[in-house]
Amino acid sequence: MSGVVLPPGFSLEPLQRTQPRRHFDCGQSEVNDWLHTKALQHQDKRLSATKVLLAGDSAIAGFYTLATGQVDFGDLPSELARKLPRRALPVAILAWLGVSVAHQGEKLGDLLLAQSLRDCYEAGQTFAFVAVILDCVDDRAKSFYQRWDFAELPGNPYRLFLNSQTLAAMMRS
Repeated sequence: MSGVVLPPGFSLEPLQRTQPRRHFDCGQSEVNDWLHTKALQHQDKRLSATKVLLAGDSAIAGFYTLATGQVDFGDLPSELARKLPRRALPVAILAWLGVSVAHQGEKLGDLLLAQSLRDCYEAGQTFAFVAVILDCVDDRAKSFYQRWDFAELPGNPYRLFLNSQTLAAMMRS
């Protein structure tokens, strides 16, 4: 996957206090609430990093939030965990991703996911992790991520993962 090219008139920037995050609506109240009330606080506390996709009118067309975390060895599929130490393992977390209802259907979700995975891959060159983990808000979100080779973690159908080897292969293609 080569570098992500944004459509003309769009820019991707770190979340800032001056951006109109309270006007964002992706149709999912939980996702909206995160961006409206928590994303900036978590970013200020260095718990996560959020990037926003700004449209030409400076409205937030979409966003994603990344964080780091750990997953227990036993929570991973056996084929991934087989050669790993039996302890908590480092992961990258795609905590949130949303596209404004005004821009849904324009493939911006694909662009944001591609860029978030690129960010994870590049961070992984310095801070290693075994997988990218995310939690789906519903079946529609789950099918979106599964098109990108995310798979279910055993026993948790809405927690998906993409192992670091698959991510590296995506970045090389």
